[in-house]
Amino acid sequence: MAASVGFAVVQLDVTIVNVALPRIAELGASVAMLQWIVDGYALAFAALLLSAGVVADRVGARRVCVAGFALFALASGACGLAFDPASLVAARALQGAGAALLVPSSLALLDQATRHDAALRSRAVGWWTAAGGVSIAAGPVVGGLLLDAFDWRSIFLVNLPLCAIGAYLTLGWHERSVSLPASRRFDPVGQLLAVVAVGALVAAIIEVPVLGVGHPLAAGCLAVALASGWGFRFAEVRVADPMLPPDLLRSPGLAAAVAFGVVVNLTYYGAIFVLSLYLQQVLGYPAFTAGLAFVPLTATFIVSNLASAKVTARHGPHVSMLVGASIGVLGFALLGAFDRHTAYAAMLPAFALIPAGMGLAVPAMTTVVLCGADARRAGTSSGVLNAARQFGGAIGVAAFGALATGGPVPIISGLHAAAAIAAVLLAGAAATAWIGVRAASGVHQGIPS
Repeated sequence: MAASVGFAVVQLDVTIVNVALPRIAELGASVAMLQWIVDGYALAFAALLLSAGVVADRVGARRVCVAGFALFALASGACGLAFDPASLVAARALQGAGAALLVPSSLALLDQATRHDAALRSRAVGWWTAAGGVSIAAGPVVGGLLLDAFDWRSIFLVNLPLCAIGAYLTLGWHERSVSLPASRRFDPVGQLLAVVAVGALVAAIIEVPVLGVGHPLAAGCLAVALASGWGFRFAEVRVADPMLPPDLLRSPGLAAAVAFGVVVNLTYYGAIFVLSLYLQQVLGYPAFTAGLAFVPLTATFIVSNLASAKVTARHGPHVSMLVGASIGVLGFALLGAFDRHTAYAAMLPAFALIPAGMGLAVPAMTTVVLCGADARRAGTSSGVLNAARQFGGAIGVAAFGALATGGPVPIISGLHAAAAIAAVLLAGAAATAWIGVRAASGVHQGIPS
């Protein structure tokens, strides 16, 4: 329960913000600044996940999870008190740091509790992912209700009681959990270089479409990302206990699962950002109506998340991932027909198919990563996967958002381009799942095949 609350509160702040973007723009935020309000969270989240996973393995997942709830609550309060776009971006980045502590630690707690039973672990991962799906689905609706009753600050303040509940459950429910022996030493140089590399690369992706690759800020971010990435690789092969062990990267199916996760987040969160603009700025939906419109796009995650465990147990994770990605391709293809006169009923097939496919694939992908990792590296393994996924989400918002900058016509053309790109990428992800994950299925005990 506590693990699910940790993931749910992180996911809530992904979608609840999207419906509030037009209201937040009243602070004087441009489209580029709105992207930073979304991506500031994703950037800090992605950049710190690897380090947070290592810390969870070293000092204990339970402690890190409680610290994550505390930091997330503090940051949410700061978001609610923000007085200009810059201060809101900074508070959102602090929220991302709290989220980075919560996700790998909550997944490590789940892994510790279910490692003895592969079938139970598959079901638990399905419920953990479903909790995130419920939160994603609730985000636009809750956000719309809060925006109708209060101002945009309320969408952040709602996190405070949720974090209090999550911390209480973690302290109580996991109090008797047996901690795994800590065998990892900190790698401060590697952690710093990883944070700088990921952060600079995401910053460059956000700014290049706006400023151009030759602008000093964009070019500087790219240079810092390349230099720190090279430095990370150089440093990691020269330390006794690197934060990203080479043998972890050689785990069967891990590379394929991580690549798959990048594509899933890139396509989904990028599309959500553009669709938020489409519903409100092209079709003229008010915030609450736009939130309700998103429910089918997110709610079908729940059913498909729970179905994923059964499909994975019977046919293997590669089948769940292949079928899920293929369903997603069909859903994104349908987005290409949206225009300024599209009726809501005509949107429903796409809004149902996209999350149905994603929800079928994501638990299977997570199971592949957990099954292929040593129990003492559960936090690190989940950190690798989720860092890659958040990085993909940041790229999606930046790239797809750049395609939809302007009035209704650019938004519609940007939505069509984003849908086409997403369909092609997911088709490639389906092939990756079939080839890479299929080869790994059954290699480790506990991976259904």
